[in-house]
Amino acid sequence: MNRAQLSQLSVLATVAETCSFRKAAAELGIAPSAVSHAISALEESLGVRLLARTTRSVAPTEEGRQLLATLAPALAEIDAALETLAESRTRPAGPLRITLPRLAAEHLIAPRLGAFTRQFPEIELDLIANDSFEDIVAHGFDAGLRLGENLEADMVAVKASGPWRGAVVATPEYFEHFSVPHHPADLMAHRCIRRRFASGRIYRWEFEKDGKPLVVDVRGPLILPDDRAILAACLDGAGLAFAFENRIQPELSDGRLLRVLEDWCEPFDGFYIYYPTRRQMRPALRAFVDFFRYRS
Repeated sequence: MNRAQLSQLSVLATVAETCSFRKAAAELGIAPSAVSHAISALEESLGVRLLARTTRSVAPTEEGRQLLATLAPALAEIDAALETLAESRTRPAGPLRITLPRLAAEHLIAPRLGAFTRQFPEIELDLIANDSFEDIVAHGFDAGLRLGENLEADMVAVKASGPWRGAVVATPEYFEHFSVPHHPADLMAHRCIRRRFASGRIYRWEFEKDGKPLVVDVRGPLILPDDRAILAACLDGAGLAFAFENRIQPELSDGRLLRVLEDWCEPFDGFYIYYPTRRQMRPALRAFVDFFRYRS
């Protein structure tokens, strides 16, 4: 069966239900001549007469009744599928794929997932933690989370956090053996724990003071793949680490880590939820964006 026949079968069912070409045309929103053409083309392709026509009435032939009886369940399933689709356009439901860094997953999203799933039980939220910068359209994601400085200009962006801030830290024991740095350039004399991103790029530590940026390509004995491993190594005294302030508040508060170069670590734009367009936005995505939107 080709697509044209599927349309013609729908026309046939409507004519049989209304017993009129003209009424069927009005219900389908097409011209009566188009209804007549569809029925004639279907009868010709099947080689059988499906409707008996008089000047006053239209009724299915025996062959037409048999075809319609067989066709009815399939048409009912199609109607049900279309109704479900229409309903899903107004109700937050179905799968939702989000790409985001592990840090954002752990600190922004995970602590509120219980409340989210209770409020939207029909959404199937699939979080993919990935520190590389995904093309969300090419890789089939509905949206992503990234730091504001990394967003592409053609994306719709909604704030998911307040400002974040970097911190250079080490243990008190580390500073028993190494002097406290007072300028980022002093880091070249220290054992710095570096990070390699999934792309293969090693992060160069970024600083700013009085609006003037400074990047330092630090050196040290360790190159690690994520912030959790870096924090663990730092707490074990392996060297200085560059971390997010939000991530290490407990360790700073209890004195396990000491902070240096604080005047060189100015706040910067935090995380945003980003997605391609507002047109025909799925209710599930709208629910996610509204729920995790930052409210100061």
